[in-house]
Amino acid sequence: MLALLSPYPPPCTIRVSSFTTSASPWCGRKVQLNQSSFHGIRLQVAMPIQRLPIVKARAVGVRMMAKREEELKEIRTKSTDEINEEVVDLKGELLMLRLQRSARNEFKSSEFRRMRKKIARMLTVKREREIEEGINKRLSRKMDRKWKRSIVVRPPPSLRKKQEEEKKEADAKSSSA
Repeated sequence: MLALLSPYPPPCTIRVSSFTTSASPWCGRKVQLNQSSFHGIRLQVAMPIQRLPIVKARAVGVRMMAKREEELKEIRTKSTDEINEEVVDLKGELLMLRLQRSARNEFKSSEFRRMRKKIARMLTVKREREIEEGINKRLSRKMDRKWKRSIVVRPPPSLRKKQEEEKKEADAKSSSA
């Protein structure tokens, strides 16, 4: 009766006869002996400890899902051209983060993942619209290549802000001197 209530499996018993005998799946062994006075052994097998799910993680996951849905709704309200412009800006920002990392400047490592996910969401919405219009994969790739060739290179928004600030400081210094 006590064995039924135990969370552990029953102990394995290996019985050796004159030929081959296999143990239970808990032991994972095969014994092969011809003649022996050995009649068996009892092994205790411990089950791994099961962790209880953390409730906090689920609450965070639900909140993140809601935030993601909210962000997708916001993206879907934009036109395809606006999405394209924002993708270019975000890719520029991602490049700036990579440059900061290579220069060993301070940066938030979580920004990489966040930006990549945001870019992926925007491109997903763009592809959803193409599917609704009946554009197949091949034509979609062709249009995407054409769009990439037409991109005008410009600094990302954060770099533009820095350049404007530097320009203002330089103007202030030249006017005061």
